[in-house]
Amino acid sequence: MSNVNPIQSELTPTFMPNLGKKAWQRFYQDKMAVLGAIALTILLLCVIFGPFFYTTAIDEIDFSRSSTGPSWYHPFGTNSLGQDILARMLSGGRISIAVGIAAMLVAITVGVFIGAVAGYYGGVIDALLMRLTDLFLALPQLPLLLLVVYLFRDPIRAVAGPEFGIFILVVLVIGSLTWMSVARLVRAGFLTVKQLDFVTAARALGASPRRIIWIHILPNIIGPVIVAATLAIGNAIITESTLSFFGLGFPPDVPTWGRMLYDARDYLQTSPHQAIFPGLAIFITVSSINYIGDGLRDALDPQSRSI
Repeated sequence: MSNVNPIQSELTPTFMPNLGKKAWQRFYQDKMAVLGAIALTILLLCVIFGPFFYTTAIDEIDFSRSSTGPSWYHPFGTNSLGQDILARMLSGGRISIAVGIAAMLVAITVGVFIGAVAGYYGGVIDALLMRLTDLFLALPQLPLLLLVVYLFRDPIRAVAGPEFGIFILVVLVIGSLTWMSVARLVRAGFLTVKQLDFVTAARALGASPRRIIWIHILPNIIGPVIVAATLAIGNAIITESTLSFFGLGFPPDVPTWGRMLYDARDYLQTSPHQAIFPGLAIFITVSSINYIGDGLRDALDPQSRSI
């Protein structure tokens, strides 16, 4: 005989099954969101599978072809060391996008946890967590980000290596400075949903706070969290590019898009292609993600009745 209470089973929200079809139909009607999804998919396929087909070495130095423009053999031209820009962009794109996704996961995890605890329990816990959120919001993020990376990059390099160490540091710093908006969104959703009848009934049936938070309330506010996660990826890519442009990101032999912009800063007049192509890659990626985020915001809006 089943131990599951049939009443409690009926109280479990059915948000996710209902989300798929109608949300996708609304998303599909947003032409810019669809265009962004197509552009991002193509770009992801290029950076993931491109190096397997375009096998030019990213670190091969040839000063005889230094700073040459786009050609048949080098579609995006070469940099000041004669290295192929397209090959470096395909390789570096993996790192830039990986930083964006990893930093997003850190920010969403911290933001959802703090927002859920504050919104569900309220009272003193809510006040303390929101004051902590306000404190982080008041911090000057870019100067603090630059300072933390500058102070800790050498110690973490010594422990985890020059590439993986910087990756961990950049991801943790970006994620730990961008969770506040997610926490506020989740808290606002919890304050609204926890007053609904099905949550009250679940509590009366003896459901634990953990079950109420993760099974009953969180699935009903997952829409704004998904949108925030999407936009956080673009913000993290921009932030990593900013760090690399200031020379505080990955080492020179790791060709992230931001690092390529940093290396091209002295050749903007003589060889503008060195900055144009990495800049376009960042622009297309972030714009596509933002369009997808806007489309998801409309598609997951419970008040939308376009379908």
